[in-house]
Amino acid sequence: METVQCIPDGCLVREAQGGSHAAFSHLVRAHDEAVLRLAFRITGSHNDAQDIHQDVFLKVYRKMDRFRFECSFSTWITRIVANTCFDHLRKCRNRREISAIAVDAEGEESDLLNLVRDERQAHDPEREFLRNELGTSISCALRRLTPRERIVFDLKHVHGMKLRAVSEILNTSEGSVKTSLLRATRKLRILLAKHT
Repeated sequence: METVQCIPDGCLVREAQGGSHAAFSHLVRAHDEAVLRLAFRITGSHNDAQDIHQDVFLKVYRKMDRFRFECSFSTWITRIVANTCFDHLRKCRNRREISAIAVDAEGEESDLLNLVRDERQAHDPEREFLRNELGTSISCALRRLTPRERIVFDLKHVHGMKLRAVSEILNTSEGSVKTSLLRATRKLRILLAKHT
């Protein structure tokens, strides 16, 4: 099993800017899961998230020399993920709707929310049914948000980022982020009212 040394991102970025492929590989390993998770949360599709994951690291590789240490590397890469996802969603808007239903290689559909296994000892079918119903409702409600509202909500509430950090990632004002977050929260509150 390979042990990954804990080297600060700043050092790795400087080495990668100097042409070190090993340093770039360390950066990819350090951030690949977060990039994939965020891309999936924004797009709702594992296939799209995989494509975006590859696009993001290709863009990072090509733009590495433009990183100026004005923000953290993770903030910079999150901004690239967000912009890549927004571009992807704009392109796909007319082609299909984003769904929690995935189609496998054999052509069978499966609900992505049902793929999460419940391994609790006190497995209660009624509670599981209600949890699945709530999960489906939350997924549907999140899909009803605009991509901008969804990413602002995700970065603030899932990643626990401050509004200033979210505004830096999205390259917009803090007021604009607050407005998007307020709209997303209001929409979710209305859409999920029956579960409260």
